[in-house]
Amino acid sequence: MANLQEKHQEEALVEAAGSRRVQRLEFRLGAFGAAVPMLFFVVWAVTTSVLKLSSELGLVIGALMGLAVGLLLCKSKWSDYAQGIFDGMAQPVGVIAIVAWFWAGMFAQVLRSGGLVEGLVWLGDVSGVTGSLFVALTFLLAAVFSTAVGTGYGTTVAFCTLMYPAGVAVGADPVMLFAAILSGAAFGDNLAPVSDTTIVSATTQNADVPGVVRSRFKYSIVAAVPAVILFAIFGGGGEGVNDPAALAVMQEAANPAGLVLLIPFVLVIVLALSGQHLITSLTWGILSSIPVIVLANLGSISDLIRFNPNSDHVVEGALIDGVAGYMNMAILILLIVAASHLLRLGGTMEVIVRGLTKWIQGITRRAELAIWGIVSLMNSAITINTAAEIAAAPFVREIGEKQKIHPYRRANFLDAISSALGYIFPWSAALILGWSTIGAMQGEYAWLPVVSPTSAFPFVFHGWFLVLVMLIAALTGWGLRYEGKDGEELKEQPKEERES
Repeated sequence: MANLQEKHQEEALVEAAGSRRVQRLEFRLGAFGAAVPMLFFVVWAVTTSVLKLSSELGLVIGALMGLAVGLLLCKSKWSDYAQGIFDGMAQPVGVIAIVAWFWAGMFAQVLRSGGLVEGLVWLGDVSGVTGSLFVALTFLLAAVFSTAVGTGYGTTVAFCTLMYPAGVAVGADPVMLFAAILSGAAFGDNLAPVSDTTIVSATTQNADVPGVVRSRFKYSIVAAVPAVILFAIFGGGGEGVNDPAALAVMQEAANPAGLVLLIPFVLVIVLALSGQHLITSLTWGILSSIPVIVLANLGSISDLIRFNPNSDHVVEGALIDGVAGYMNMAILILLIVAASHLLRLGGTMEVIVRGLTKWIQGITRRAELAIWGIVSLMNSAITINTAAEIAAAPFVREIGEKQKIHPYRRANFLDAISSALGYIFPWSAALILGWSTIGAMQGEYAWLPVVSPTSAFPFVFHGWFLVLVMLIAALTGWGLRYEGKDGEELKEQPKEERES
């Protein structure tokens, strides 16, 4: 009797903990009704972006409201709808991405606080380049920095703050310079093992990060080479500024000591590409950065973490900033993953994939074109590339798995297009962030021109080339690999798939 009571108690606790899985939900308006939460979020994201009111917290509210509207359209038990949301949030993809973001954010902030960007500015200063060559150099340095810290948005802010005024002062074209910064940020966002888009693209496609990075290197380089050439040719033409204060901007920010932080950056890259888990690689990167910063007199332990009872946050420092910087995105990814899960429960995913399958007709080229189109559409609508990537990921996986396209290949389409378009469209968060950063500096540098997002977007060369490279890859099959029985990469589609 006691054992029976204990069993009932355990079952009650399991159900209370929310482990009961919902397999299907019925919606008013059918499959379209199940898509309403995601559609509401997309419309909200586009509208707030066009009105220049976009923010991460604003997107969180949009996702919450979309889920609330979906509840009203659900014909099944509302408790089942709520459980469906919990089931979606509990999926490993969201949790893995969040944990990886926190580690990557801490590593990025440690490198920034230690002065890595100031070291790269020093390289620009001692090189003595001006005009168009300075623009090309800025692109390369931004690409290195964003690959090191894994945050394109952080790169945009840092380089708009330091390299942009310095470049304007030495005759770089302001529009091209801004576009070069955005291009470099997109490069690292796409290629860095610690980038949020890299992490999301890999985890959502059941791929390992090191393998994904190795497989996408060729696409990144092919897009980067013509970009740096065009910046070197057309990046000049600025009038420069005959102001001692302007010319002193770069010299004041320059500090060669910051380049020593390339050591932990290289360590993380080597560990990640050698097969070590991303968390392991980042942990060693953070631990190795601390003695380097202290011994090189680039900062102190208190710069990394300190207790301040007079502050609202109490605990401060680079490590805290690194985690806090991803808090809003952590909430957003859980909500979007939940909305994506409702698409599956309500049959929307099945209807869309079935329709695309009829058009694809088992032809891999059409499948990859469909993937290219879906990811492009999502990123055109949603202003934050990580959010768009999460929304598109289930469709990419469904279509790709049917054709046995390798997870690396699927992740590359998902990440390359998301990273590129996230820094191209005038309404994207990256361009608005860079534009607002430059505008805020006019209080300090009255001579500094502010470039509008609409002026810069045609010249984000690396972004445009990366989108084009992936389109060509889809049309020609360049780099195409299929998934074997044990997950290995195959050049030929498995026999059973061809026969079906």
